[in-house]
Amino acid sequence: MSENLKFAVIGGGSWATAIAKMLCVNMDEIHWYMRNDAAIEHIINHKHNPNYLSSVEFDTSKLKLTNNINEAITNADYLIFAIPSAFLSVELEKLEVSLENKIIFSAIKGIVPETSLIVGEHFHVQYDIPYYNIGVITGPCHAEEVALERLSYLTIACGDEEKAQNVADRLSGNYIKTKITDDIIGTEYAAMLKNIYAVAAGIAHGLGYGDNFQSVLMSNAIREMKQFIKKVHKMKRNINDSAYLGDLLVTGYSIFSRNRTFGNMIGKGYTVKSAMMEMNMVAEGYYATKSAYKLNQGYGAETPIIDAVYAVLYEGKEPKKTFKKLCEFLD
Repeated sequence: MSENLKFAVIGGGSWATAIAKMLCVNMDEIHWYMRNDAAIEHIINHKHNPNYLSSVEFDTSKLKLTNNINEAITNADYLIFAIPSAFLSVELEKLEVSLENKIIFSAIKGIVPETSLIVGEHFHVQYDIPYYNIGVITGPCHAEEVALERLSYLTIACGDEEKAQNVADRLSGNYIKTKITDDIIGTEYAAMLKNIYAVAAGIAHGLGYGDNFQSVLMSNAIREMKQFIKKVHKMKRNINDSAYLGDLLVTGYSIFSRNRTFGNMIGKGYTVKSAMMEMNMVAEGYYATKSAYKLNQGYGAETPIIDAVYAVLYEGKEPKKTFKKLCEFLD
């Protein structure tokens, strides 16, 4: 393990909290930026995040908490971004310091709405960060199970193997197993797409479809994902690896999946607005659906599941009729 590297977590939600917990196992100092002053004060005084994964108790002597993103970035070599993609641009507008020579890892599973780019591409295009300084942290792994210290697996992707291993080493632990890959683009697109398919699984459940249909939906989803990613970035990859298929399955089936929960509410008759208000959490799949649909106008992959979810969420189509029609395309 390379010594003396400094890490910063950017974000205050459940996944950021889980990443901070994992880093604390292997590091004596973690810089942690969150915009919520009350949450920072609560963590300092009570050793846990009041809003997310409140069962996780921190050794606060290891945490350098700040509400200033520039402070966190200045003091770290590796930056792990774990905020909803819809809010990334707003946070980056606060930058007063350079990202040059910083190593950026995205734990964000979505597309930046303003540029229609996955997070790694966004940093490369908008901030001129070379791809060898960009990486991805993906599952299959739910923050809630990290909090419970249940055995979980992470895939760390980066074009520079040493940098991927540096992150993997610091996230590994008794209940966290890690592996590395060089498929930055593929793993990040997979992390984005699986949220759309989880919304589809939720809609189906809300409509009353059972396990038999869900299994067909997921098997079609992984083939659809394979075709989409191949159109975007053709390289040798095994779509059945845990970073692709595993992450899809856990997000599509788990009770912890906010995207499945969101879809379930839509299937039961909630409007998009009312579902979001009741959840009080961001379902990345909602934003990802629009971006993936628009992107595919250029790629031309066969994506009946994405098309169906887009029709329900953005065209106001009736879920029952839309999924009945979708059934004709599944096998």
